[in-house]
Amino acid sequence: MKKRVLLVGGRRKEKALALSLLTQGYRVTAINDTLEDCQKLAEIDKLRVLHGDGTRLSVLEDAEAGSMDIVIALTAQDEDNLVICELCKKHFHVDRTVALVSDPAKIEFFHRVGVDSVVCALSTITSILAHQARMDQFSNVVPIGDGGVEIVEVPVSKNAPCIGKQLWEIQLPEKVILACILRGDKSIVPKGNTAILAGDLVVLIADHGQETEAVRVLTGA
Repeated sequence: MKKRVLLVGGRRKEKALALSLLTQGYRVTAINDTLEDCQKLAEIDKLRVLHGDGTRLSVLEDAEAGSMDIVIALTAQDEDNLVICELCKKHFHVDRTVALVSDPAKIEFFHRVGVDSVVCALSTITSILAHQARMDQFSNVVPIGDGGVEIVEVPVSKNAPCIGKQLWEIQLPEKVILACILRGDKSIVPKGNTAILAGDLVVLIADHGQETEAVRVLTGA
């Protein structure tokens, strides 16, 4: 059965992530408290959209939060993301919750109160820079939260076996999502017919232990 994901808030981040997850075969529901954002989200095929405040129990009930495998809180307010994850974890017993935070100092607290994975753009960038300073690796691997999930950046060279192939032709491991392709100054939300080109930077989200095989499939290394 396809995994079910609930996205709460986030404006453009919510739309990009919804498109990526749907392309990978997930069943996705999105909650947004801005009507204009909901109207834009509703244009996405197969995406279920609810207009409302995701910090309210009744809205989460309408979104069938209790049936979700993963809930990802993407609002601009760290406190709202914490409330969303706590409600989904404690009231709806969701297996995995993910919260976006703007302040790295809050990451440890979010973990202590039960959020499974905490993503902070600032700390992620810092981790990438630190990793590059320590090691000359082919790809960057950045743990999310407890290290069960990782963000992997894979530069694609001109000799990579994936060059020219469409995504449906590439057999990535089961627990790996191709989240984004960075091509020059453009960010591409991948679809099944998206082809990988030399010079692309492929961003993967992978369960720990799956990233090595994913890199091998893409690069041959």
